[in-house]
Amino acid sequence: MGKGYSLKNVNELSGGDDEFIAVLVQTFLEEIPPDLDSMIKAVDDDNPAMAYQYAHKMKPNLQLFDIDLLAQIKKVESWSKSNKDKEQIKPTLDHIEATVNGAIQDLKDDFQ
Repeated sequence: MGKGYSLKNVNELSGGDDEFIAVLVQTFLEEIPPDLDSMIKAVDDDNPAMAYQYAHKMKPNLQLFDIDLLAQIKKVESWSKSNKDKEQIKPTLDHIEATVNGAIQDLKDDFQ
């Protein structure tokens, strides 16, 4: 099975600078888990505005590491403006959580 992330965009941004890549990975590992937890908690707490903020905040980091969740993040953003029941977004959240946690584990395995 492949990795849950790709360094293609990271390498382009860093120009192959290994120290800069390490900083980007470390930043991702520090910022994404609490943002993911906060987004899930915001949905659980019926706070769609906060869920939108965290989904939107995570989007560039997920794209940087080529974690293919853009469609799912956009679903969370759309849901947050729709007044629909939180149960409708739960399967999408579960997919985001599993995918991001897999990528986090792969990054930890490769960089720590």
